[in-house]
Amino acid sequence: MVTAFRRESPVAVDTEAASFHRFVDRIYLVQMSTRRATAIIDPVAVTDLSPLGVLLSDPGVEKIFHDADYDLRTLDRDYGFRAVRLFDSRVAAQLAGEPAIGLAALLEKYLGLKLSKVHQKADWSQRPLTPGMLEYAAADTAHLPALRDALEARLRELSRWEWATEEFTRLEGLRWTGPQDDGAAYLRIKGAKALRPRQLAVLRELSAWRESIARREDKAQFRIIGNESLLGVSRALPRTVEELAGVKDLPASLAKRHGPALLEAVERALAVPETELPRVERPPRPPHDPSYDVRQEKLKAARNARAAELGVDPGVLLGRVALEAVARAHPTDRAGLARIGELRRWQLSVLGDALLQATV
Repeated sequence: MVTAFRRESPVAVDTEAASFHRFVDRIYLVQMSTRRATAIIDPVAVTDLSPLGVLLSDPGVEKIFHDADYDLRTLDRDYGFRAVRLFDSRVAAQLAGEPAIGLAALLEKYLGLKLSKVHQKADWSQRPLTPGMLEYAAADTAHLPALRDALEARLRELSRWEWATEEFTRLEGLRWTGPQDDGAAYLRIKGAKALRPRQLAVLRELSAWRESIARREDKAQFRIIGNESLLGVSRALPRTVEELAGVKDLPASLAKRHGPALLEAVERALAVPETELPRVERPPRPPHDPSYDVRQEKLKAARNARAAELGVDPGVLLGRVALEAVARAHPTDRAGLARIGELRRWQLSVLGDALLQATV
């Protein structure tokens, strides 16, 4: 199949994982389409996907993705595959100023097709996959070549094709950068850093307990118990079944199912000596620079005005990280702007004069 597809550039690619259902996330399906054919690969059954890696790295074949970021990262994580010569229909739609950039919305607008969303949250790790699931998966790539052509035509009409090709080239550098197993996963729970040290110790115990259950049952951790429930128990420090039942963010069904384990986790955390309690390390804040704030607001206003002229979302025209980099660098000429690594060439061309005027 790969040999045949390499003769029919472009090739559309998509993957399906199961992080919504499983503790161990991995690719459970790969869909590929040319203009004439679609194939679905089962990585559970076909354990050697090296031919796919060869296709992805072939500069003679253009690869089409819709929202390539996660697909490229997971292909790197699971197989070490790296892709070159990319076209991302989501990125293309953003640069074209499309208000709705989901695949279904774009297919309906550009090709008059309506995709079913019935299997949007399906468990792709299940086997066998139903005929309906296979049809749904195939549709994710079958229409991408035609959509790609329509979006390229639109970008060329807007004189933005060079913007897109620069963005597509940058996608080639994406690598898996998932969280490391550093024992601090509990600190990454939203709301954790607002807890006091003793409450944080409870959250650490609860998080470790939840992870052990999820790993054993191979379920996504939120399917065991949600973050809000863990935070609620951590804040309340319940010592009895009655106190646990009164925790606002803990559903009664979970309090009943996991009550003994939750109370044991609280008890372990309460026994931790004061000197060994976890504490959030907060890096020192740099001295406040009022002139930086003024430059940032001027840059934002200039960016927003230019974005309105072009009919592009301001964050697409110039994201927060790049805007802050310009404010910090305070460039006074084009050469200074060009030295800011966060800026693309197309952004310098389209926005450079406005940025310089805003930093005067």
